[in-house]
Amino acid sequence: MPEYGYFLSCEQYGPAELIEQARMAEQAGFQALWISDHYHPWNDEQGQSPFVWSVIGALSEAVSLPVETAVTCPTVRMHPAVVAQAAATSAVMTDNRFRLGVGSGEALNEHILGDHWPPAHVRLDMLEEAIQVMRRLFTGEEVNHHGPHYTVENARLYTVPDEPIPIDISGFGPAATQLASRVGDGYITVMPDETMVEQYRKGGGGGKLVSGGTKVCYDTDRDEAVRTVHRLWANEQLPGELGQVLPSPKHFEQAQQLVTEDMVRENRVCGDDVDEHVAELKQFADAGFDRVYVNQIGPDLRGFFDFYRTKVLPQLQQAV
Repeated sequence: MPEYGYFLSCEQYGPAELIEQARMAEQAGFQALWISDHYHPWNDEQGQSPFVWSVIGALSEAVSLPVETAVTCPTVRMHPAVVAQAAATSAVMTDNRFRLGVGSGEALNEHILGDHWPPAHVRLDMLEEAIQVMRRLFTGEEVNHHGPHYTVENARLYTVPDEPIPIDISGFGPAATQLASRVGDGYITVMPDETMVEQYRKGGGGGKLVSGGTKVCYDTDRDEAVRTVHRLWANEQLPGELGQVLPSPKHFEQAQQLVTEDMVRENRVCGDDVDEHVAELKQFADAGFDRVYVNQIGPDLRGFFDFYRTKVLPQLQQAV
């Protein structure tokens, strides 16, 4: 049976709210935490974007749950040597309950310093080199590296955990999934796609951790839930590579005008039907995922956590 975790959204909530949600998640019986790593929200309605590493520091004191970034891009906005230091400190503060989830990123967050936004295949090459650099730094030894994308000179991390930090790689297509299976300690995706899980495991992932995540909107009024999702997260219904190449929240807001409430209703669990919530998460279990994370979009967080504690999680545990 998969473990079920809660997905903290840095795009939608400030630091204090995220910490309180983590506490409620632990009390409700969730077993792990994901937390997004963004410089911008996807649109101005979401309205937040705290620095994830500060929040993780607070989480280490507030809860005892494992924490993972979902996901950090260690290639453009932040040099991998800096990400390595942040991740190592997070692992120490959480007593080795931290995993570093990484991906090739989005222009929305990564182009802010004026750097060129590379095509996908170059971003994957950068990601692989960044992972090599970070793993060497995690040993606590001095690192000198002169690669095609990064230079590191006389760098040493003095605060490192006792155990290696697992690096899980996000993949939504065959090339990224192949990279994850070849060099990752785990695989991350947000689609309950059994084919991609099989590609990961057969390509070298074996029995390593496969994690997935989804968003729902619990509300006793289904129509109001649909309106909430449409207002806050219509960007998730945009097709193709738009999510990776649009450069600002304003551009996402323009593109979101193409998304209708009916599209949200058809593609996102909204309301308080227990069977629909169970079925949404069970898709991941059936596809072979080891951990499944869920995020509550709507404002009724207390209702969501009570609903999952008393109705959804118990049914998922019985569905084995």
